[in-house]
Amino acid sequence: MAGGKNMSKKKNVALASTFLASSVLIAGCGLFGNGSKEIDPPQQENYVENESDLKEGEKVTTDETATENSVMTELYLIDKNGYVVPQSIALPNSQGVAKQALQYLVANGPVTDLLPNGFRAVLPADTEVDVNIKDGQATVNFSKEFASYQPEDELKILQAVTWTLTQFDSINAVKLQMNGHELKEMPVNKTPIVNEVSRANGINIDTSSVTDITNTVALTVYYLGGESDNYYYVPVTKRISSEEDNMVEAVVHELVKGPNNSSNLLTEFMPDLALLTEPKITNDGKVSLNFNENIYGSFEQEIVSETLIDALVLSLTEQKDIKSVEILVNGKASLLTEDGEKLTEPVIRPEKINEGIGL
Repeated sequence: MAGGKNMSKKKNVALASTFLASSVLIAGCGLFGNGSKEIDPPQQENYVENESDLKEGEKVTTDETATENSVMTELYLIDKNGYVVPQSIALPNSQGVAKQALQYLVANGPVTDLLPNGFRAVLPADTEVDVNIKDGQATVNFSKEFASYQPEDELKILQAVTWTLTQFDSINAVKLQMNGHELKEMPVNKTPIVNEVSRANGINIDTSSVTDITNTVALTVYYLGGESDNYYYVPVTKRISSEEDNMVEAVVHELVKGPNNSSNLLTEFMPDLALLTEPKITNDGKVSLNFNENIYGSFEQEIVSETLIDALVLSLTEQKDIKSVEILVNGKASLLTEDGEKLTEPVIRPEKINEGIGL
Protein backbone atom coordinates (compact mmCIF):
# COMPACT_ATOMS: atom_id res chain seq x y z
CA MET A 1 0.00 0.00 0.00
CA ALA A 2 1.16 3.48 -0.79
CA GLY A 3 1.93 6.18 1.76
CA GLY A 4 0.90 6.38 5.40
CA LYS A 5 0.79 3.01 7.14
CA ASN A 6 0.87 -0.01 4.88
CA MET A 7 -2.20 -2.17 5.32
CA SER A 8 -0.95 -5.75 5.10
CA LYS A 9 -4.24 -7.22 6.33
CA LYS A 10 -6.62 -6.10 3.61
CA LYS A 11 -9.22 -8.65 4.68
CA ASN A 12 -9.62 -6.71 7.94
CA VAL A 13 -10.32 -3.58 5.97
CA ALA A 14 -12.78 -5.46 3.79
CA LEU A 15 -14.67 -6.66 6.85
CA ALA A 16 -14.63 -3.17 8.27
CA SER A 17 -16.31 -1.87 5.14
CA THR A 18 -19.57 -3.47 6.24
CA PHE A 19 -19.48 -1.20 9.28
CA LEU A 20 -18.94 1.96 7.27
CA ALA A 21 -22.29 3.51 6.66
CA SER A 22 -21.05 5.33 3.62
CA SER A 23 -21.26 2.15 1.60
CA VAL A 24 -21.38 3.11 -2.02
CA LEU A 25 -24.69 3.13 -3.83
CA ILE A 26 -25.14 1.72 -7.30
CA ALA A 27 -27.72 3.78 -9.16
CA GLY A 28 -30.77 1.90 -10.35
CA CYS A 29 -29.98 -1.35 -8.55
CA GLY A 30 -29.41 -0.78 -4.84
CA LEU A 31 -26.21 -1.86 -3.12
CA PHE A 32 -23.76 -3.35 -5.61
CA GLY A 33 -26.58 -4.69 -7.73
CA ASN A 34 -26.38 -5.81 -11.33
CA GLY A 35 -29.41 -4.10 -12.82
CA SER A 36 -29.29 -2.47 -16.23
CA LYS A 37 -31.12 0.78 -15.52
CA GLU A 38 -29.59 4.09 -16.47
CA ILE A 39 -27.89 5.82 -13.58
CA ASP A 40 -30.09 8.21 -11.64
CA PRO A 41 -28.54 11.25 -9.96
CA PRO A 42 -28.76 11.48 -6.15
CA GLN A 43 -31.94 13.12 -4.94
CA GLN A 44 -31.37 16.68 -3.80
CA GLU A 45 -32.25 17.57 -0.22
CA ASN A 46 -34.05 20.87 0.29
CA TYR A 47 -33.27 22.29 3.70
CA VAL A 48 -34.76 25.53 5.00
CA GLU A 49 -34.21 27.49 8.15
CA ASN A 50 -37.77 28.77 8.55
CA GLU A 51 -41.05 27.32 7.38
CA SER A 52 -41.92 30.73 5.96
CA ASP A 53 -39.02 30.33 3.50
CA LEU A 54 -40.78 27.46 1.76
CA LYS A 55 -42.19 28.14 -1.66
CA GLU A 56 -45.79 27.28 -2.33
CA GLY A 57 -46.21 23.50 -2.43
CA GLU A 58 -42.62 22.84 -1.32
CA LYS A 59 -41.88 20.51 1.56
CA VAL A 60 -38.88 19.90 3.76
CA THR A 61 -37.25 16.65 2.70
CA THR A 62 -35.00 14.45 4.81
CA ASP A 63 -32.50 11.70 4.15
CA GLU A 64 -34.26 8.46 3.30
CA THR A 65 -32.26 6.64 5.99
CA ALA A 66 -33.73 8.78 8.73
CA THR A 67 -36.97 8.06 10.56
CA GLU A 68 -40.04 10.26 10.41
CA ASN A 69 -38.90 12.12 13.52
CA SER A 70 -35.20 12.38 12.73
CA VAL A 71 -32.86 13.44 9.95
CA MET A 72 -29.39 12.12 9.19
CA THR A 73 -26.95 15.01 9.56
CA GLU A 74 -23.20 15.17 9.04
CA LEU A 75 -21.50 16.58 12.13
CA TYR A 76 -17.84 17.40 11.65
CA LEU A 77 -16.20 16.31 14.90
CA ILE A 78 -12.60 15.88 16.07
CA ASP A 79 -11.22 12.35 16.36
CA LYS A 80 -8.53 11.15 18.76
CA ASN A 81 -5.79 12.00 16.25
CA GLY A 82 -7.01 15.56 15.84
CA TYR A 83 -8.67 15.16 12.43
CA VAL A 84 -11.94 16.86 11.54
CA VAL A 85 -14.16 13.97 10.46
CA PRO A 86 -17.80 13.75 9.32
CA GLN A 87 -20.01 11.50 11.40
CA SER A 88 -23.58 11.08 10.16
CA ILE A 89 -25.91 11.04 13.15
CA ALA A 90 -29.71 11.00 13.38
CA LEU A 91 -30.86 14.32 14.85
CA PRO A 92 -34.42 15.48 15.59
CA ASN A 93 -36.28 16.46 12.43
CA SER A 94 -36.19 20.25 12.69
CA GLN A 95 -37.12 23.16 10.45
CA GLY A 96 -33.86 24.90 11.37
CA VAL A 97 -31.52 22.04 10.53
CA ALA A 98 -28.45 24.23 9.91
CA LYS A 99 -28.69 25.92 13.30
CA GLN A 100 -29.41 22.59 14.96
CA ALA A 101 -26.34 21.02 13.34
CA LEU A 102 -24.12 23.71 14.90
CA GLN A 103 -25.80 23.29 18.27
CA TYR A 104 -24.75 19.64 18.11
CA LEU A 105 -21.13 20.74 17.69
CA VAL A 106 -21.09 22.34 21.17
CA ALA A 107 -19.19 20.50 23.90
CA ASN A 108 -21.31 19.23 26.81
CA GLY A 109 -24.38 19.90 24.68
CA PRO A 110 -26.99 17.59 23.16
CA VAL A 111 -24.36 15.70 21.16
CA THR A 112 -22.66 14.35 24.29
CA ASP A 113 -24.50 11.02 24.42
CA LEU A 114 -24.24 10.58 20.64
CA LEU A 115 -20.48 11.00 20.23
CA PRO A 116 -18.76 7.98 18.65
CA ASN A 117 -15.88 6.52 20.64
CA GLY A 118 -12.76 8.67 20.39
CA PHE A 119 -14.58 11.75 19.08
CA ARG A 120 -15.27 15.11 20.69
CA ALA A 121 -17.34 18.18 19.91
CA VAL A 122 -15.54 21.20 18.46
CA LEU A 123 -17.27 24.31 19.89
CA PRO A 124 -16.63 25.47 23.48
CA ALA A 125 -19.21 24.54 26.10
CA ASP A 126 -22.16 26.94 26.53
CA THR A 127 -21.61 28.54 23.11
CA GLU A 128 -24.89 29.77 21.66
CA VAL A 129 -25.36 29.99 17.91
CA ASP A 130 -27.72 31.59 15.46
CA VAL A 131 -27.75 31.08 11.68
CA ASN A 132 -29.15 33.29 8.94
CA ILE A 133 -29.11 31.98 5.35
CA LYS A 134 -29.38 34.26 2.35
CA ASP A 135 -28.29 33.85 -1.27
CA GLY A 136 -26.23 30.74 -0.53
CA GLN A 137 -24.35 32.30 2.39
CA ALA A 138 -24.85 31.29 6.03
CA THR A 139 -24.06 34.01 8.55
CA VAL A 140 -23.30 32.42 11.91
CA ASN A 141 -23.45 34.50 15.07
CA PHE A 142 -21.71 33.01 18.13
CA SER A 143 -22.05 34.11 21.73
CA LYS A 144 -18.99 35.32 23.68
CA GLU A 145 -18.27 31.76 24.91
CA PHE A 146 -17.05 30.97 21.39
CA ALA A 147 -13.73 32.69 22.15
CA SER A 148 -12.81 30.22 24.91
CA TYR A 149 -11.49 27.40 22.70
CA GLN A 150 -7.94 26.07 22.83
CA PRO A 151 -5.54 27.71 20.33
CA GLU A 152 -4.69 24.39 18.68
CA ASP A 153 -8.37 23.90 17.82
CA GLU A 154 -8.78 27.15 15.89
CA LEU A 155 -8.45 25.83 12.33
CA LYS A 156 -10.36 22.69 13.24
CA ILE A 157 -13.28 24.77 14.48
CA LEU A 158 -13.28 26.90 11.35
CA GLN A 159 -13.24 23.79 9.16
CA ALA A 160 -15.84 21.90 11.18
CA VAL A 161 -18.32 24.77 11.14
CA THR A 162 -17.80 25.37 7.41
CA TRP A 163 -18.08 21.75 6.31
CA THR A 164 -21.02 21.02 8.61
CA LEU A 165 -23.02 23.92 7.17
CA THR A 166 -22.07 23.42 3.53
CA GLN A 167 -23.51 19.90 3.51
CA PHE A 168 -26.85 21.64 2.97
CA ASP A 169 -27.80 22.52 -0.59
CA SER A 170 -28.82 26.06 0.39
CA ILE A 171 -25.34 26.92 1.76
CA ASN A 172 -22.20 27.44 -0.32
CA ALA A 173 -20.20 29.70 1.99
CA VAL A 174 -20.07 30.79 5.63
CA LYS A 175 -19.57 34.16 7.32
CA LEU A 176 -18.77 34.37 11.04
CA GLN A 177 -19.87 36.83 13.71
CA MET A 178 -19.49 37.01 17.48
CA ASN A 179 -21.95 39.02 19.55
CA GLY A 180 -23.31 40.43 16.30
CA HIS A 181 -19.96 41.74 15.06
CA GLU A 182 -18.29 40.36 11.95
CA LEU A 183 -15.16 38.34 12.58
CA LYS A 184 -12.31 39.29 10.26
CA GLU A 185 -10.03 36.95 12.17
CA MET A 186 -10.54 34.10 14.58
CA PRO A 187 -10.59 35.36 18.20
CA VAL A 188 -7.76 33.29 19.74
CA ASN A 189 -4.92 32.64 17.26
CA LYS A 190 -6.06 35.42 14.91
CA THR A 191 -6.39 33.28 11.78
CA PRO A 192 -7.55 35.73 9.08
CA ILE A 193 -11.07 35.38 7.68
CA VAL A 194 -11.37 37.02 4.27
CA ASN A 195 -15.07 37.84 3.80
CA GLU A 196 -16.34 34.25 3.86
CA VAL A 197 -15.10 30.67 4.02
CA SER A 198 -16.12 27.63 2.00
CA ARG A 199 -15.01 24.08 1.29
CA ALA A 200 -12.48 25.55 -1.11
CA ASN A 201 -10.49 26.58 1.98
CA GLY A 202 -9.89 22.89 2.67
CA ILE A 203 -10.00 20.52 5.62
CA ASN A 204 -7.26 18.65 7.52
CA ILE A 205 -4.79 20.51 5.33
CA ASP A 206 -1.56 18.65 4.53
CA THR A 207 1.28 20.72 3.07
CA SER A 208 4.05 18.37 4.15
CA SER A 209 5.22 17.67 0.59
CA VAL A 210 5.04 21.30 -0.57
CA THR A 211 7.88 23.78 -0.14
CA ASP A 212 6.12 26.71 -1.80
CA ILE A 213 2.31 26.83 -1.92
CA THR A 214 2.27 29.90 -4.15
CA ASN A 215 1.74 27.97 -7.38
CA THR A 216 -0.48 25.24 -5.99
CA VAL A 217 -4.19 24.47 -5.79
CA ALA A 218 -6.18 22.56 -3.19
CA LEU A 219 -7.31 18.99 -3.78
CA THR A 220 -9.36 17.02 -1.23
CA VAL A 221 -9.13 13.23 -1.09
CA TYR A 222 -10.34 10.64 1.42
CA TYR A 223 -8.14 8.26 3.42
CA LEU A 224 -8.98 5.77 6.14
CA GLY A 225 -8.76 6.64 9.82
CA GLY A 226 -9.66 4.74 12.96
CA GLU A 227 -8.94 1.17 13.99
CA SER A 228 -9.08 -2.17 12.17
CA ASP A 229 -12.51 -2.91 13.62
CA ASN A 230 -13.84 0.61 13.10
CA TYR A 231 -12.50 2.41 10.04
CA TYR A 232 -13.97 5.70 8.84
CA TYR A 233 -13.23 8.10 6.00
CA VAL A 234 -11.14 11.21 6.66
CA PRO A 235 -11.07 14.09 4.13
CA VAL A 236 -7.60 15.57 3.63
CA THR A 237 -6.82 18.64 1.55
CA LYS A 238 -3.46 18.45 -0.20
CA ARG A 239 -1.71 21.00 -2.40
CA ILE A 240 -0.83 20.11 -5.99
CA SER A 241 0.73 22.09 -8.80
CA SER A 242 -1.53 24.73 -10.32
CA GLU A 243 -0.27 23.53 -13.71
CA GLU A 244 -2.10 20.23 -13.25
CA ASP A 245 -4.66 20.09 -16.07
CA ASN A 246 -6.35 16.76 -15.24
CA MET A 247 -7.88 16.77 -11.77
CA VAL A 248 -9.20 13.21 -12.10
CA GLU A 249 -5.70 11.87 -12.66
CA ALA A 250 -4.48 14.10 -9.82
CA VAL A 251 -7.03 12.55 -7.44
CA VAL A 252 -5.99 9.01 -8.38
CA HIS A 253 -2.32 9.97 -8.02
CA GLU A 254 -2.83 11.34 -4.50
CA LEU A 255 -4.81 8.27 -3.44
CA VAL A 256 -2.04 6.00 -4.71
CA LYS A 257 0.63 8.22 -3.17
CA GLY A 258 -1.22 7.96 0.12
CA PRO A 259 -1.22 10.08 3.27
CA ASN A 260 1.80 11.44 5.08
CA ASN A 261 3.80 8.69 6.82
CA SER A 262 3.21 10.23 10.25
CA SER A 263 -0.49 10.86 9.69
CA ASN A 264 -2.02 7.75 11.34
CA LEU A 265 -4.10 7.46 8.16
CA LEU A 266 -4.22 4.60 5.68
CA THR A 267 -4.76 4.00 1.98
CA GLU A 268 -5.83 0.81 0.23
CA PHE A 269 -4.41 1.88 -3.11
CA MET A 270 -1.40 -0.17 -4.23
CA PRO A 271 1.68 1.83 -5.31
CA ASP A 272 1.65 0.17 -8.75
CA LEU A 273 -2.01 0.93 -9.44
CA ALA A 274 -2.29 2.93 -12.65
CA LEU A 275 -4.77 4.28 -15.16
CA LEU A 276 -4.40 2.69 -18.59
CA THR A 277 -6.25 5.38 -20.52
CA GLU A 278 -7.07 9.03 -19.99
CA PRO A 279 -10.22 9.48 -17.87
CA LYS A 280 -13.30 10.68 -19.72
CA ILE A 281 -16.11 12.78 -18.23
CA THR A 282 -19.52 12.77 -19.92
CA ASN A 283 -21.94 15.68 -20.00
CA ASP A 284 -24.01 14.11 -17.23
CA GLY A 285 -21.02 13.99 -14.89
CA LYS A 286 -19.97 10.35 -15.25
CA VAL A 287 -16.21 9.73 -15.23
CA SER A 288 -14.84 6.47 -16.64
CA LEU A 289 -11.64 5.08 -15.11
CA ASN A 290 -9.74 2.24 -16.75
CA PHE A 291 -7.30 0.67 -14.26
CA ASN A 292 -4.68 -2.03 -14.51
CA GLU A 293 -5.15 -5.24 -12.51
CA ASN A 294 -3.40 -3.82 -9.44
CA ILE A 295 -6.75 -2.43 -8.34
CA TYR A 296 -7.41 -5.96 -6.99
CA GLY A 297 -4.76 -5.53 -4.31
CA SER A 298 -4.37 -8.77 -2.36
CA PHE A 299 -7.78 -10.09 -3.39
CA GLU A 300 -8.36 -12.72 -6.00
CA GLN A 301 -8.63 -11.61 -9.60
CA GLU A 302 -11.63 -9.36 -10.36
CA ILE A 303 -12.41 -8.71 -6.66
CA VAL A 304 -11.98 -5.17 -5.34
CA SER A 305 -12.25 -3.75 -1.83
CA GLU A 306 -15.42 -1.80 -1.11
CA THR A 307 -13.48 0.67 1.03
CA LEU A 308 -11.20 1.38 -1.91
CA ILE A 309 -14.24 2.11 -4.06
CA ASP A 310 -15.70 4.34 -1.35
CA ALA A 311 -12.51 6.38 -1.03
CA LEU A 312 -12.25 6.71 -4.80
CA VAL A 313 -15.85 7.85 -5.27
CA LEU A 314 -15.81 10.24 -2.30
CA SER A 315 -12.59 11.82 -3.54
CA LEU A 316 -13.64 12.19 -7.17
CA THR A 317 -17.10 13.57 -6.40
CA GLU A 318 -15.49 16.41 -4.45
CA GLN A 319 -14.89 17.73 -7.98
CA LYS A 320 -18.01 19.73 -8.84
CA ASP A 321 -18.41 18.32 -12.36
CA ILE A 322 -18.30 14.64 -11.33
CA LYS A 323 -21.50 12.89 -10.23
CA SER A 324 -20.69 9.20 -10.73
CA VAL A 325 -17.72 6.91 -11.32
CA GLU A 326 -17.48 3.99 -13.75
CA ILE A 327 -14.68 1.57 -12.86
CA LEU A 328 -13.12 -0.61 -15.55
CA VAL A 329 -10.19 -3.00 -15.51
CA ASN A 330 -8.37 -3.49 -18.81
CA GLY A 331 -11.33 -1.82 -20.49
CA LYS A 332 -13.96 -4.16 -19.02
CA ALA A 333 -16.58 -3.66 -16.29
CA SER A 334 -15.90 -7.03 -14.70
CA LEU A 335 -15.26 -6.19 -11.04
CA LEU A 336 -16.77 -8.07 -8.12
CA THR A 337 -17.12 -6.95 -4.50
CA GLU A 338 -16.02 -9.12 -1.57
CA ASP A 339 -19.61 -10.44 -1.46
CA GLY A 340 -19.46 -11.55 -5.06
CA GLU A 341 -21.78 -8.85 -6.39
CA LYS A 342 -21.07 -7.55 -9.87
CA LEU A 343 -19.94 -3.94 -10.07
CA THR A 344 -21.19 -3.14 -13.55
CA GLU A 345 -22.99 0.15 -12.93
CA PRO A 346 -21.50 3.60 -12.26
CA VAL A 347 -21.17 4.42 -8.58
CA ILE A 348 -22.64 7.59 -7.07
CA ARG A 349 -21.61 9.42 -3.93
CA PRO A 350 -23.46 8.36 -0.75
CA GLU A 351 -25.65 11.11 0.64
CA LYS A 352 -24.10 10.79 4.10
CA ILE A 353 -20.61 9.72 5.21
CA ASN A 354 -19.59 7.61 8.21
CA GLU A 355 -23.06 6.91 9.52
CA GLY A 356 -22.99 6.67 13.29
CA ILE A 357 -25.42 6.19 16.14
CA GLY A 358 -28.48 8.34 16.61
CA LEU A 359 -31.70 8.89 18.46
